[in-house]
Amino acid sequence: MEQTTTDASTIVDLFTLEPVAPDHFRATTVIDDPHPMFGGQPVAQALRAAGLTVPEGRLPHSLHGYFLRAGDAGQPTDFRVDRDRDGGSYSARRVTALQRDEVIFTMSCSFTTTADGPDVDDVPAPDVPGPENPVPMGRIVSMETALPPYPYPGSAWPTRYWVRCTADLPDDPLLHACVLAYVSDVSNGTAAYHDETARSGSSLDHALWFHRPVRMDEWVLMDLVPHTIAHGRGFYSGTMRSADGALVASIAQESLFRSRRKT
Repeated sequence: MEQTTTDASTIVDLFTLEPVAPDHFRATTVIDDPHPMFGGQPVAQALRAAGLTVPEGRLPHSLHGYFLRAGDAGQPTDFRVDRDRDGGSYSARRVTALQRDEVIFTMSCSFTTTADGPDVDDVPAPDVPGPENPVPMGRIVSMETALPPYPYPGSAWPTRYWVRCTADLPDDPLLHACVLAYVSDVSNGTAAYHDETARSGSSLDHALWFHRPVRMDEWVLMDLVPHTIAHGRGFYSGTMRSADGALVASIAQESLFRSRRKT
């Protein structure tokens, strides 16, 4: 098995999957990173794998994934797709992501054709300035960010981001949806609840709904809203909007939220 290790991978390389067998794909471009794999990577790669098995013209409208083990960004990942159903206009898939024969992530997702009908968006977009002074997003491949004001000034991490892909993306709607899925796991809305006694930890599950098409090589505004902490878990939701204010996706995530260990 050939694998590519590089510190300069683009997001397009990351989402290029090698067919191994029917409905079995492998991500062979790996990253030299001392930290566990960024959670958005298996989400996006699993969505890419599923999308390669659906009839032409069907794009994702929802996904729900569970993070089961920490992934290793320096190892290839296998994605096995189960074709649950292909209906007249919807396709349902389940994806299992494995490293070293251990399951690290599972996902259910659904794809559909484009349908005509009402187009309503009653929730106003946040009133924030446009992206200014963008900077690279560190470990997040091929993405840059700009930080507008956000409503939780005491938050350990920002809860509102402008994000944009810096790679040369082709006109492939599935790839743009995968880039959106990749960046949707950035930060954690429950960071607003961090204090000296407790903080958020690993993501447990992640849900995403795609409402409208979007180009991820243009600016998108992420806005994360914390909701509750209970029984060692935190929950937040979020929105992703194009620069003109259109709601393109909604996010919901639960993550660990644990007391700090005493030293």
